[in-house]
Amino acid sequence: MAGAKAGGAEAFFERLTLSLHQAGEDVRAIIRHDPARLQRLQAGGVRAAGAPFGGPFDFSTRSALKAVMREFRPQVTLAWMNRGAAKTPHPARVAGAGVLAGRLGGYYNLKYYRHCDHLIGNTKGIVRWLAEQGWPKDRCHYLPNFAESAAMAPVGRAAHSTPDEARVILALGRLHTSKAFDVLIRALVRLPGAVLWLAGDGPERGALETLARECGVMERVRFLGWRDDVPALLAACDLLCCPSRHEPLGNVILEAFAHDVPVVAASSDGPRELISDGVNGLLVPVDDPAALAAAIGRVLSSRDLAGTLAAGGRTLYQSSFTRDAVTGAYRAFFARVVS
Repeated sequence: MAGAKAGGAEAFFERLTLSLHQAGEDVRAIIRHDPARLQRLQAGGVRAAGAPFGGPFDFSTRSALKAVMREFRPQVTLAWMNRGAAKTPHPARVAGAGVLAGRLGGYYNLKYYRHCDHLIGNTKGIVRWLAEQGWPKDRCHYLPNFAESAAMAPVGRAAHSTPDEARVILALGRLHTSKAFDVLIRALVRLPGAVLWLAGDGPERGALETLARECGVMERVRFLGWRDDVPALLAACDLLCCPSRHEPLGNVILEAFAHDVPVVAASSDGPRELISDGVNGLLVPVDDPAALAAAIGRVLSSRDLAGTLAAGGRTLYQSSFTRDAVTGAYRAFFARVVS
């Protein structure tokens, strides 16, 4: 896996790798050099090592992967997204046996996956799209992400200069145009009793701060940066908002479901697959601040609605997105493709 230091796909890679190891699978992890991630994996008992996962003139990563394959002889090699797939040789050509599966968390360029035997999509929409691109249906597999449900004590509101009586909207993710946090800031103008906690970082932070000042809501926006205490943030908020313009899945929605937090989301691909409007969340059109504000306002003004949506999210989480369910699905997939 050649991921960034922070992000939903990278966090799930860690969770899945550790969970597979804990379930009894013999796992090796090769990741882009990241001492903190290596330490976390190794502390969990996973044999992990780093490699550059650089550009086209990086030949050492492929050599490192080949060396691990020759020594470990994996039955299944899982390549995590584009660069991981591009750098990973087919195990049968290196170790004489084994299958290669590429895992996609979005609608990626399939040139990176041509040498894979199987492709995994973490949404049903991605799997349908893979088949539409010409991949054989029996080699396209739906394996979702899971979220952890372990609770943490809520973050103290005073730590973020938030009055106890304020209603807290939580949003999480990379500060990028695709996440549409600009739409949420514009919606905040119509929600005078609310404070927005925005957890994440990225290239749009400066622009979002400027927008918040221009909209007159800067005093009600808290830029929290990347956080490793998401359950504590969820325990402290009144609602999670996912306003993304483009969102193949939406890990944050699964996390909210796992922690009994009501969700309002823009109707991009991932949220639309996860949310049944009015049952386990509210969906609004993409890029519509007024509709987003109205939906948030409905939830914040009705404890009954908030409770209904939270309960619906929890029910879906327990049926399909727990650690045990998803880890079991991955193990069944591994057994199936090597049989």
